[in-house]
Amino acid sequence: MRGRVNRADPEGAIAEAAKACSNWGRWGADDVLGTLNFLTEANRRAGAALIRRGASFSLSQRFDMNGPQKGWRRRTNPVHTMLDTGTDAAAGLQGFPHGIGGADDVIAMPLQCSTQWDGLGHIFDHGRAWNGRDAATTVTAEGDLITGIEHMAAHVAGRAVLLDVGRVVGDGELPDGFAITEAHLVATAEAHGVTVGRGDIVLVRTGQLTRARREGWGDYAGGPAPGLSFTTANWLHRTEIAAIATDTWGFEVRPNEFDHAFQPLHQVVIPHLGLLVGEMWDLDALAADCAADGVHECWLTAAPLPITGAVGSPVNPIAVK
Repeated sequence: MRGRVNRADPEGAIAEAAKACSNWGRWGADDVLGTLNFLTEANRRAGAALIRRGASFSLSQRFDMNGPQKGWRRRTNPVHTMLDTGTDAAAGLQGFPHGIGGADDVIAMPLQCSTQWDGLGHIFDHGRAWNGRDAATTVTAEGDLITGIEHMAAHVAGRAVLLDVGRVVGDGELPDGFAITEAHLVATAEAHGVTVGRGDIVLVRTGQLTRARREGWGDYAGGPAPGLSFTTANWLHRTEIAAIATDTWGFEVRPNEFDHAFQPLHQVVIPHLGLLVGEMWDLDALAADCAADGVHECWLTAAPLPITGAVGSPVNPIAVK
C-alpha cells in the first residue's frame, strides 16, 4: 500500500493493507501485547544508554477543564473536584487529632480525553479485534476481557525517536489535511541523522498542537489535522516499531484520504498490526531541545495506567536525554 489510494474504495484498500500487514498469530494465539513484543530487554538497555545529560521532558498535555474535548462520543474534558481542602482543615472540620489536616481530590474523565494510548481493544475491523479475536466477546460491558491495557503497564519503556516532520517538511507546522507519507518519514529521519527500527517508540511531531495553543483549540478534537497517510501502513509494519505517537487528536490525516471513510489507518494498524498508538502528545519542548543539540533519540518511559479492562489510558510520557 504505497503511493496513492483509490479514494472511492476504502473497503478494498483496508482489506489489502490488513492482509499485507497482519501480525495475527505472530506471537501466538494468546498474545496481548502486539508490537510491544518488539521492545525487548536488549532494546531497553540500548535506550537507557542514550541518557547523557539527564534532561527530562514531560510529553503530556495538562488534564483540566481547559482541554480540547467538545463532547464527541461523550468525550469531555477532565472534571477535578476537591473532597477535602485547606479551608476544611483550618475550620477544624476534618476531625483529626493534634492539628493535622489534609486535602483529597477526585477526577472524572474519559480515558482518552487528553494525552493517551489507544489500547488493542480500541478498534475493530469487521467485528474482529487484535489477533483475529471476536470483538463481541473480547470487549464487553465489563471491559476488555483479554487485551485490557493493564497488560502493557510494565512494557512501554525504551528508545524513542523523534521525527519532527513539522520542522523538516513544514517549516515548523504542517497544515491541516497534510498527509505524511513514508517518504516524509524517511526524509525526516535522514535529516535528523537517526534510524528507525525494531522496538523503537516513534514520536511524530506535526506542529498542530503548537498552532492550537496559539490560535485556540478550534476543531483540534476531531477536526481536520495533519497526520499519517493511509499509505504508511506498510512502513509501520515493515519497520517493526513498538509504538507510535503524535501531537494530534487522531494520529492519521484528517480528512481521511478516501471520499467516505473514518479513521481507516486505525482499522488496519490496531486490530491487524497490534500497534500501540498514542495521541495528543505534547512534543514541543522535546522538539526544541532536539533541534538545539541535534540529537533526536532519547530514553522514554510511557506506562499506561493499569486500569483493568480499559481500551485506552491517560499517560504522562517522560523523555530523558
